[in-house]
Amino acid sequence: MSHHDFLVGTFNTPQLYTLRFTPPSSPSHPGSLTILHTSSAIGSHSWLHLNPPRQDGTRTLYATAWTDPPSVVAYAVNSPTQISLLGSAETNSRSGYVCASDKAVYSAGGATGEVFSIDPETGNFTSPSPSSQQSTTGSTATQPLQNLSFIDTQQQRDDGSTMDFGGLRHGAHSADLSPDNKALYIADIGRNCIWTYSVSSTDGTLTLGEKFISPRPNDGPRHVHPHPSGKYVYSLQEHTSIVDVFATSNAGVNLTHVQGVRIIPPDEHESDYWADEVRTCLSNGDKPQYLYASTRGLTPGKKGFVAVYKLREDGTVDTSVTSHPEIGKGNELYAGLLCMYQTPTSGGWANAIQPGPTIDGIEYLALTDSEEGYVFVLSWDGSHIKEVARARLDEGASTATAVWL
Repeated sequence: MSHHDFLVGTFNTPQLYTLRFTPPSSPSHPGSLTILHTSSAIGSHSWLHLNPPRQDGTRTLYATAWTDPPSVVAYAVNSPTQISLLGSAETNSRSGYVCASDKAVYSAGGATGEVFSIDPETGNFTSPSPSSQQSTTGSTATQPLQNLSFIDTQQQRDDGSTMDFGGLRHGAHSADLSPDNKALYIADIGRNCIWTYSVSSTDGTLTLGEKFISPRPNDGPRHVHPHPSGKYVYSLQEHTSIVDVFATSNAGVNLTHVQGVRIIPPDEHESDYWADEVRTCLSNGDKPQYLYASTRGLTPGKKGFVAVYKLREDGTVDTSVTSHPEIGKGNELYAGLLCMYQTPTSGGWANAIQPGPTIDGIEYLALTDSEEGYVFVLSWDGSHIKEVARARLDEGASTATAVWL
């Protein structure tokens, strides 16, 4: 029986979990999800990024680390159960997301961000020449290749609350590369903008392209996800529960607003939610047919949603198609909606959706829940989403995000 593995980090414990999903094979053999392995980590990892496999099959996992001081971390993934620490690098503020090319790692969080050089052979961090500094413990401290500041006329806010995460709800939250690694997008919740950068093909350093202000004054961009073609990007708006579609130009650095779709039902109020994640499906190669987006309820009793929208081949939302004419009839914010699935919990701090394998025409997705520590696997058949399997992490572990191996 085939199986598929993925990694999960947590918000509050120093572990990385490897989960094994076995898809359903018949009515008498339903799908299952089990914890295959638990690896020790140097801290809690709220966000995971997995680089493509090397020729020998090994991969590098990069993670945000809510350590003291905050940091980003690199792990060698030799197999689903063989994960070992390569190194770490301190960040100026707590990182929201991390992404990487084969030259550099990019981190953003709150008021600041960093670019770190990496060794293309090992994936570990390297310090820029001429020499690295020595820490108080005598070990070599990795220095950033480049420091970023997102403070301009609007100062960084941090209200000190648990849900502010050290400024992440009032500042930069994510970093994402374009598919060709020529542009970087940083979604900034607090400054209601997307910062765009051109990326040096030599060393990965950044040059500011533009500060693109979001279409609505209260959007709060949380994440920017590119279409595989790079011609469009999708911006998830945390405060309005909208996903906006932007056309790109000038090697990805300039944005033009094209469309916006809502990812909570029309009778729900945006103030009861904080939108979490946007992804394109992995089936159909570089022309994904579906856009997935998830929201979290702001209180434990308020369940979140996963919305599925139909995409055209070019990457725009296909507004001529809808499976839910009763939802938002005549409202262009729901044109193209195929499904609106209510999640089992509020999702807590997570409810992050991550597309996985497609098997016999069924797409499977991981959904993480920090409220009760669950990980769910959902199935999408082109018409309906349903839960296929679930597993609960160790007692007290607050599930964050998942990446499929």
